[in-house]
Amino acid sequence: MTTYSEKASIQTNLLDKVKPHAELIAALLSGVLILTGWLLDQNSAETMSVAAYLSAFVIGGFAKAKEGIEETIKNKELNVEMLMILAAAGSAAIGYWTEGAILIFIFAVSGALETYTMNKSQREISALMDIQPDTALLVRDGSEEKVHVSELTRSDIIVVKPGERVPADGLITKGQTTIDEAAITGESIPVSKESGAEVFAGTVNMTGSVYIEVTKKSDETLFQKIIDLVQSAQSEKSPSQQFIEKFEGTYVKAVLIVVAVMMFLPHFALGWSWTETFYRAMVLLVVASPCALVASIMPASLSAISNGARSGILFKGGAHLENLSHVKAIAFDKTGTLTRGKPEVTDIVIREGLNQDSLLTAAASIESRSNHPLAHAVVRYVQQAQIPFSPPDHLEDIAGWGVKGIINKKEWKIGKADFVGKEAAADFANGAAQQFSEEGKTTIFVADNDGIAAVIALKDIIRDETKQALKTLQEEGIFTIMLTGDSEKTAKAIASETALGSYIAECLPEHKVDHVKALLDKYGTVAMVGDGINDAPALATASVGIAMGEGSDVALETADIVLMKNDLPKIAEAIKLSRKMQRIVKQNIIFSILVIVLLIISNFFQVLDLPFGVLGHEGSTILVILNGLRLLKRV
Repeated sequence: MTTYSEKASIQTNLLDKVKPHAELIAALLSGVLILTGWLLDQNSAETMSVAAYLSAFVIGGFAKAKEGIEETIKNKELNVEMLMILAAAGSAAIGYWTEGAILIFIFAVSGALETYTMNKSQREISALMDIQPDTALLVRDGSEEKVHVSELTRSDIIVVKPGERVPADGLITKGQTTIDEAAITGESIPVSKESGAEVFAGTVNMTGSVYIEVTKKSDETLFQKIIDLVQSAQSEKSPSQQFIEKFEGTYVKAVLIVVAVMMFLPHFALGWSWTETFYRAMVLLVVASPCALVASIMPASLSAISNGARSGILFKGGAHLENLSHVKAIAFDKTGTLTRGKPEVTDIVIREGLNQDSLLTAAASIESRSNHPLAHAVVRYVQQAQIPFSPPDHLEDIAGWGVKGIINKKEWKIGKADFVGKEAAADFANGAAQQFSEEGKTTIFVADNDGIAAVIALKDIIRDETKQALKTLQEEGIFTIMLTGDSEKTAKAIASETALGSYIAECLPEHKVDHVKALLDKYGTVAMVGDGINDAPALATASVGIAMGEGSDVALETADIVLMKNDLPKIAEAIKLSRKMQRIVKQNIIFSILVIVLLIISNFFQVLDLPFGVLGHEGSTILVILNGLRLLKRV
């Protein structure tokens, strides 16, 4: 037997499912009543037909009438909805019940389409929220306990089994698996993960059970940031939309004044009958309404934002989406943006007679006890080569110079040239270090009791996708420039590899701001792409700030657009989406204005009847909304 609470829950769920379609249902019911009224009218049942039409008026027009009245009271400004109410009432007043009802019907259909666009955008959020797990399996005192994700704190250890979604951002501490990260990156190919790898909330664990150390609370995860950013984007309007909404109030007043004049002037000036004069005034009230113009931008903007969210491009509002279409130059940070952000070993030159594996074993042994990024790079390189090593017998860290260690009673030094012997380092391997330096690489030296044993070159490697991304942007006519704090040699080497338009080296955060301002003066609209705290001022200064999703929280907060993974080709995709939106908006605006002008002229020359005026006006509104919905498709 079903309890009262279960019945209430079922009713609530049913209402939640019906609510998004309420406007469409009301519009369709209105259409049925109009057809009923017309059939009754054909059979001379006038009273019943009027009742059917009145019902169509109320059912089809209630939502829009309520919205129009509430907005008028709230903003103390007339709007399109009020024009439609007056036009429908005026049509009924002169006996054109069918035309007035059809006007309400088509207006309701166009409203339902607008609501569909809004709901489509909201569904992107709902879909994200639905795949975010509510609970996690927490390991506590050797046992597993199911808890709500909001109870998780940093350093907690959770277990994620095959087929389950990862409930929190963290690092794998035990086990290996394959993760489907489509919810975050949009990429359909799963990624292999092992101990030490980073995982994100909302992604799917495909194969093995893994233990994960939580690194972020539930309200700080990358997944939650996606939801927050898309939600904020839906509420922010583009400059064009703001202008149209301001224009709407003035335009509506002008239409009402002209209609008021039209009710009297043609009768006296042109000799029209009072019936014809009032009829033409009502037709004018219908066709001059800017419904299509008002609907030209918002559905298109929301569709584009939803499209971007699906592809891992998060726009914080329509304004930034619109600005992106005008970008003429893009400035890039280097580390973590154009490059991977971590130095990697590129070259090793060893002293003649030494075994490379033995040397690397010693180097990794000593570097494994250092926290320096270059030391980590050496250790990663040796681990990837699957060369075993163990901790040193003794280690001494010489701050700013290098490290000294003892392995099997043999002393080793790793560090700068001055630390191991500047002259010997300069002469080693025919000046190999100098050649590496000219290539923009960083060098460290390894020395043993017999002198320099090896020189290791490291470099922050350019991302695989960087070259193609920059090439695509240049093909779009966009000037590219790198702003980096690195040395001139390093910057020059990176620029030559990536075919950047230009570069500026040794930039402090304030210098980046100055250079962005100079670009703004030259190009007008400029984007800045970065990921670090030091990029935040430049991101805020640029016309459009673009942050990498794996960047610092400050960069994510400051930027206008976020790329959920450090996927540079998405920038070109975002620009194409933005430009496509601008084309569609222009098409909509030009089309809607031409239709209004054509209908007004036709009405003045008395060749346009009210039914065709209704169809022309409301049909154009539906067409511009449908045109905007094309942006839901991938670019």
